[in-house]
This record gives sequence, structure tokens and C-alpha cells, in this order.
Amino acid sequence: MSENKNNPAITGSLLLVVFLWGGNNVGTKWLLLGAWPPIWTGGVRFLLAGLILLGVLRFTNWLGKLPALSRGHRRQLWLRGGLSLAVYVVVFCWALKLTATAHVALYIGAAPVWSLLMEERPQRNWASARRYAAALLALTGVMVLFWPALKSSNFNFGGELCGFLASLAWANFNLQSRVLAREMSGLEVAANSMWMSGVLLLPLALIEIFPHGVVLDSRHLAVQSFNILLGSVVPYALWNSALRHWQTSRVMLFNNAIPLSTAVWAHFCLQEPITPTFWLSMMLIVAGVLLGQLDWSKFFQAVKCQLVRQNLWT
Repeated sequence: MSENKNNPAITGSLLLVVFLWGGNNVGTKWLLLGAWPPIWTGGVRFLLAGLILLGVLRFTNWLGKLPALSRGHRRQLWLRGGLSLAVYVVVFCWALKLTATAHVALYIGAAPVWSLLMEERPQRNWASARRYAAALLALTGVMVLFWPALKSSNFNFGGELCGFLASLAWANFNLQSRVLAREMSGLEVAANSMWMSGVLLLPLALIEIFPHGVVLDSRHLAVQSFNILLGSVVPYALWNSALRHWQTSRVMLFNNAIPLSTAVWAHFCLQEPITPTFWLSMMLIVAGVLLGQLDWSKFFQAVKCQLVRQNLWT
């Protein structure tokens, strides 16, 4: 089957990923509102999701057969994958506990810009100028979210700060994952990083729940099961499948829709308002991501070719 015939299926799978990750963000927020501690909530999710995904990779051919990892690979997975993802889990879950779900999703949406800056130092060329202009746009969007702190005493600065730190931590994890993926499958990196981060966080998670325990009724278990299976295992499989067919930059464009998906889920499930501040910040962050991620020379060349075909370019 040609790539063009695959495109609708890939697009549909990525839209499903956006929908599921929005639901996962809101599901995690609901668990935190229901008195589940942050590190326990995120750590257990990634521990179980990673083990399930790793089991699928090791014992089935659904996602392809993978070779056994060397000792050096495992060491790198612990240091680069598990540790960096564990840091992200902590600040992400605390951000969700302390501030609006849609705000946290917006911070994570700016992560591709921080990734670009981490990969390359400033240079005297157009590409570098474009990246730093993109970072400025995204940072402006972040500041729009912080702006209410100057006007409202109810604004949770700690929550917004954790959201921003989660954005940086997610960018760092993606950077570490790209380094690991040079010698391993991207899906294998994701699976091992998830369960390893869960193991690293398990002692802290047990300390969190030791004083008062944790509610394990049917609703909490159902939401956490959704987060594990439909918020982690299925989306990661679909996302990495898309990366095998499309360029990374093309797939990452769908990341920009996750804040909107999250905001809609939060509005209907948690009655969180979608504020004008959210829309302004989203426009600035998405503009920054597009400016930094898109190959504009290829984009304008494609537009020119299309206009030539339609006899609109002389």
C-alpha cells in the first residue's frame, strides 16, 4: 500500500492519540482531586503501562520483534530514560494538582520549542534566528499564563511554575529518548523508560500513601486503568507507528492539538472554564512551535509547486 493511501489511517490514529491524551490528563487531574497523591498516581501509571507495553513487545509480534538489550543499553535506559521521565512525572502531577488542567497541557505543548533550543546553541544564521524567535513566541505564551499572578491572590504560582518545569522536563526526556533511539527502537525506549521511572518513584509513592492509605474503589481503579491502557499503552503504540511512516516534525504537529483536547475534556468532565487567557496563550505557543518545527523552505516550495500546477504562478 502506498504512503498516500496510508495517510488517512495515520491521521486518524494521531487524532485518536490527541483525544486519548487529553482524556488521560483530565483523568489524572480527577484522581488528584480525589485525594490520590501525585507521585503515587503518576508513578504507578507509568510502572504498569511500561510493563504491559514491554510484555507486548517481548512476547508478541504485534509491534515487531525486538532483540535483547545489552547491559550498556540497560544502564543508559535507567540514566537517560527512567530518571528523566521520573523527574517529569513528579513535576507534571504536582502541576495538575495545583493548577488548571488546560494550563498544564499548554506548558507541555511548548516543549518542542525547548527541545530545539537544547539541541543547538545560537548561531549566526536564519535557522538559528527562527528557532529563537519561536522560543520567544512560546515564552510569551507562557508569560500570558503567569500574568494573572499580578492581579489575583487566588492564582497558584507554584502550580504554574511546576507546569513550566514539566514542560522543560518533557523536552529533556524527549531529547534523551532521541539519543537512546539511535541504537534502540523508539517504542522499546518508551516502554523501558516508563517502567523504570515507576520503579524509581515507587519508594516515594509508598511514603506518600503510608500515613493515610489510598482509596481503591471501583471509580478510582477504572480511571487509573483508562490512564494506563488508553492513556499510555495504546497512544504510545500509535504514536510510534506514525513515526515509522511520517517525518518526526509532521507527527509532532499533532502535539499542538493536545492542549485543546485537554481543555475540552476538562470543561465537560471537571467544569473547568476555558478562559480568554487560555486562547491567547495557546495561539502564541502554537505559533512558536510551528515557527520552530516547520521546514519553511520546503513549505513555500510545495505551495509554489501547487500554484504552478493550477497556472497561478508565473
